[in-house]
Amino acid sequence: MPPGQPPSTPPPPPPVSPPPAPPLLGGVDLRVSRRLLWIGSAAYPLHNIARVHTLTLHPKRKEAVLRFLKNGAIIMATAIALTILSSVTALASTSTAGGLILFVWLGAGAMLVYSLVEMASVLNAPAHYVLAVETSGPSTAVVTSRDPAHLNHLVGQIAHAIDHPEAEFQVKVESITVSPNHYYFGDNVNMYGGSGNVGITT
Repeated sequence: MPPGQPPSTPPPPPPVSPPPAPPLLGGVDLRVSRRLLWIGSAAYPLHNIARVHTLTLHPKRKEAVLRFLKNGAIIMATAIALTILSSVTALASTSTAGGLILFVWLGAGAMLVYSLVEMASVLNAPAHYVLAVETSGPSTAVVTSRDPAHLNHLVGQIAHAIDHPEAEFQVKVESITVSPNHYYFGDNVNMYGGSGNVGITT
């Protein structure tokens, strides 16, 4: 190195790119193009959209427990009635009804197990924060994301596209499939002027 010349510094290391984001489970494309809202392969005309909003879907846990208790009572009552009827019939015909009674209670046990599994699936189901697109007809599209702020931002983007024909965009969201029998859909509405009038609108 010549005297009087400052020492050279080594070049900085190249920037490290962040690791790629994990792929979405059940990811679908949500895009607006030519006045159509596409969610996967389903198309919704923007002029036909009645409401776009975010909400949290909660499982119907109370209803699941009540349904299990109701089904259990019906199953047990039916099994007891069939057992009594089989016993009376067996006494009248001087034959044994052990095989029929065993079949009745095995069937009752299987139905109780099925009802218990159905109730457990609802009790263990998680709540989902979703974006819902409701049309003026009966159709409702529901998608979700790991980032709730992303869904809130999408509401504004879709609302902007409804009022601006030239708007187009495309994002990735997660598809979700939930049963209306297991989750609350729509808004809770309290009706005054009656007794116990609480319903769900969709």
